[in-house]
Amino acid sequence: MPKLADTVTGARVIGGRMLQASRNHDPEGRMPLMEHIRELRNRVVKAALALILTMIIGFVFFHPIWNFVSHPFCSAKIRGHSGCNTPGDQLVVNGVFDPFMLRVKIAFFVGLIVSSPVWLYQIWAFIAPGLYRREKRWAYLFVGAAVPLFAAGAVLAYLVMSRGLRYLLGLTPAGVLNLPSIDTYLGYFQAMILGFGLAFELPLALILLNLAHILTHERFARWRKMMIFGAFLFAGIANPSPDPISMLLLAAPCVVLVEVAEVIIWANDRRRAQIPDPYDDVADDEISPLEMSDTGTGADQSSLN
Repeated sequence: MPKLADTVTGARVIGGRMLQASRNHDPEGRMPLMEHIRELRNRVVKAALALILTMIIGFVFFHPIWNFVSHPFCSAKIRGHSGCNTPGDQLVVNGVFDPFMLRVKIAFFVGLIVSSPVWLYQIWAFIAPGLYRREKRWAYLFVGAAVPLFAAGAVLAYLVMSRGLRYLLGLTPAGVLNLPSIDTYLGYFQAMILGFGLAFELPLALILLNLAHILTHERFARWRKMMIFGAFLFAGIANPSPDPISMLLLAAPCVVLVEVAEVIIWANDRRRAQIPDPYDDVADDEISPLEMSDTGTGADQSSLN
C-alpha cells in the first residue's frame, strides 16, 4: 500500500506537469513573467548561434565578399583613372590588428544579412502569441512588403555609389595625397545601404499610418509637395555628385513610391467613406441601450429591496 507522502508527491508532480502543459498550450499565449524571460533567452540564444554560424561563412568567403563591397570604390573614376589600381587612390589600413578587424566586420555584416530569416523569425515567434488574428495579418503584409522595398533601395544605392565617390574624392586638391581608411569607406558603404533601404520604407510607413486612422488623404495631399521636395533633398545629400542624372536615379523611385502610397491611401479613405457609420443617427445626448439596461436593472433591484 503506497504511503501518504508518496501519494502527495506524485500528485504534486502530476499537477505540475498538467499546469506546465496548460501554460504551453494556452491559446491566448499567456504565461508567467519567468516563462517569458526563459523564452526570450532561448530565442536570443538561437539567433546568436545562427549569427555565429553565418559569420563563419563570411570568414571563409572573405575575398569574394570584399571584392563585392569594394567594387564601388574601385570602379569610381578619380582624376581619369579608377581606384584600387593607382597608388594614392587605394584604401589603407593603419594598424597591426586592422586587417583582422576588417575580416571580423565583414563577417559580422554578412552574418547579420544571411541569418536575418532566423532572427527575424525568432522575434516574430516571441511577439506573435500576444497579437490578434487581424494584427498578425497586417504584420505578414508589412514584412512581405518591407523586405523587397529595402532590398530595392539597397541595390539602387550600390549601383550609384561610385558616382558619389568619384565626386567626393575628386574634390581633393592637386598635390594632396588622399588615403581613405577602410573604416571610413565601410561607414560610407553601410550608411548608403541603410539610408536608401530605409528611405524606400517611407511609403509603407505612410500606408500604415493611414490604416491606423492617423493619416488621411486630405492631410497627405497638403504634405505632398514637401514629401517630393524631401525626396530630392535626400537624394542630393546622399549622392552629392553635381550630375543631375544621379539625383534623378535616386529621387525618381522615391517619388513614384510616394505616389503609389497616395493612391492606396485615397482608395482606402474612399472605401471607409462608403461604409455607413451606425452612430450617425444617434444624438450626442441620447442614452445608449447599455446604460438604459443598467438603469432598469438598478430600478428592479431597488424595488426588490
